[in-house]
Amino acid sequence: MTVDVLTETLIARPRAQVAAFAADPDNVPAWYENIRSVEWKTARPARVGSRIAFVARFLGRRLAYTYEITEFVPGERMVMRTAEGPFPMETSYTWESSGEGKTRMTLRNRGEPSGFSRLVAPFMASAIRSANRKDLARLKALLERSARVAPDAVQD
Repeated sequence: MTVDVLTETLIARPRAQVAAFAADPDNVPAWYENIRSVEWKTARPARVGSRIAFVARFLGRRLAYTYEITEFVPGERMVMRTAEGPFPMETSYTWESSGEGKTRMTLRNRGEPSGFSRLVAPFMASAIRSANRKDLARLKALLERSARVAPDAVQD
């Protein structure tokens, strides 16, 4: 069974700012609740071929995995695939302008569970969907709050 979860939100910030913040792996712990740490395996900045190791807590388990960026069009799209880890996964972000100073961001997770993961795939999809909704809500709140506090807090 394939897991394919698509989640989106509308953020009241310009696309360039949302994309620059969300596409920077160093910012991930600020808006992904389950991510505990980020470690660059290649030199910064993010680009096709970059490899980033993450440690997360998901469904009560510690997960360590490495993503490789396979597509990157700054301000439009970023796709990452697990290069190492317990569950082969592809994560993609897309950003689209949606009215004056607003951005529609989509977060998609796709994967083909194997072994034990295959048995819990239906539950996993629901858990990923719930986590993604919370994470995008956190990102939205963070970016919109920074706009109210200091318009220059999140740079292009």
